[in-house]
Amino acid sequence: MTAPEPPSAPEPPSAPAPTTPTPTAAPRAATGRTGPGAPYTDPTLGIPVPTSWRGEPRNRLVTIGDSLTQGFQSCAAFQTQLSYPAIIAHELGWAEHFRHPSFEGCGGLPLNLEMLLRDIEDHCGRAIDWWDTPSALFRARRFMDKVEDYWERGAGCAPVAEEAINHNLAVFGWDLRDALDKSADVCREMIDAPRDDLVRQVVSSPGERAALRTLPTRPPTAGALTQVTAAAALGEQTAGTRHGEATEDGEREADPEHGIETLIVFLGANNALSSVIELKVVWSEEGYDDLREKARFTVWRPEHFAAELRQLADAVERIRARHVIWCTVPHVTIAPIARGVRGKLEPGSRYFPYYTRPWISDSAFDPERDPHLTAEQARAVDAAIDQYNDAMAEVVRGARQAGRDWYLLDAAGLLDRLACRRYFEDEAARPDWWTPYPLPRELAGLDPVPNSRFLLSDGDRRSDGGLFSLDGVHPTTVAYGILAQELIEVMRRAGVEFRTPYGGRPRTGPVRVDFTRLMRRDTLINRPPANVTSGLEAIGWADEALDVLARALRFGRRGK
Repeated sequence: MTAPEPPSAPEPPSAPAPTTPTPTAAPRAATGRTGPGAPYTDPTLGIPVPTSWRGEPRNRLVTIGDSLTQGFQSCAAFQTQLSYPAIIAHELGWAEHFRHPSFEGCGGLPLNLEMLLRDIEDHCGRAIDWWDTPSALFRARRFMDKVEDYWERGAGCAPVAEEAINHNLAVFGWDLRDALDKSADVCREMIDAPRDDLVRQVVSSPGERAALRTLPTRPPTAGALTQVTAAAALGEQTAGTRHGEATEDGEREADPEHGIETLIVFLGANNALSSVIELKVVWSEEGYDDLREKARFTVWRPEHFAAELRQLADAVERIRARHVIWCTVPHVTIAPIARGVRGKLEPGSRYFPYYTRPWISDSAFDPERDPHLTAEQARAVDAAIDQYNDAMAEVVRGARQAGRDWYLLDAAGLLDRLACRRYFEDEAARPDWWTPYPLPRELAGLDPVPNSRFLLSDGDRRSDGGLFSLDGVHPTTVAYGILAQELIEVMRRAGVEFRTPYGGRPRTGPVRVDFTRLMRRDTLINRPPANVTSGLEAIGWADEALDVLARALRFGRRGK
């Protein structure tokens, strides 16, 4: 079944049809996989690296990444103290030393959908009926105007006085090129002049504004540091002792060779994510590596991604980090922001004929009217991501063969094992390697058990979903905990010592994320907005009336 292209989003004639590289029969030890086409289950890719360390690096954890690393939820960077790096720092016993930017004002940047819906619920009730629309629209516009004013003209636009470089250097919306080229100085030049827009009412240039709170700006010379070079500056902090972390025999000696113990690099999702946010496939062409021109594209051709990945890997090689963990790119077509409709293409297929907004039901969907991707487009995006990840595996493989202690965490395989509609509910579609991801017992004991569907409420409690926040793209707090747990396992394999969060004593045995703590902090698990009903009326209304999701999740992409 071939679906028509939407008139407003034709696929370029030159668009590639990327395919997964031809499988080989290479043994597991040489690939890190259990079989051809399977996820990379061995973070070492079967390549041993002899190591010998002295002392302890001053910066135990540093992260380079995008919204997934910044802790983005429900269209906003807000509670960054609950990002997966912050969760890892807590389990390391290093939370009080872990520096990260704050976005607490007005619910975060650019627009906190959870707070918006709660504000509407408080003033308009749990359901938005036709007679409530004018009042709800007024409340929403008022909320959005307040957020816009705060970040563009109010306290949110004030420069951060801190001179110490953050350990979490992630910025939402950034791709490989941004990490290489964008600095605070560059972002200042890219920020649009603030104006009180009565129509759009979404913060302008939100990613660049977030960068000014994340990347170093003081002293003035620090404004030239990018994510990568800021991490490199932390890597140079090798002299002296680790201030404030004493043992019974005195302060710990610093590692004379490495300023960073573990560096996590999690980039690449934004080289394909716009395809499901905008429901449009525009393959990268000339200009893909230009900070302004690249906004035209929603998916990078694999050869373009590989070219930028090589530049990034070369830059990371120069960072004095003891261990480096690279995270693969998740299959963005699994995110519930793009819901498959009209049943699977055929028995055993991973794909649906069309992918559209989650509040559009199968019966109401009209391919002539509603925005969508086709199965062919979704398959091509996934195939491109597979090639991104194979290129990343080659980077790690080459580094380990050269003696560097680099690792690969297959985040794509993790999400595949959590994919509810693609695999869990369709046994015929499960590949031989697939097994369901074993949720932590605290989450497995919830009713209903969290899954990858869009988050729903029955008016009193969560009735479905739980792993994705209200934007249908980014994880909830407990799902960030799952990612943190997987990374902790890799760090433990690398020999990283974890200590008790409130005493600093070495931990023995398995290190488990405190999911009870995260569940207490996760408002979407505990008490989602009551107006997120089984019909998704509130979110669908907010997006159709205010274009909330597209505007907030485009992260200020130019030309959109």
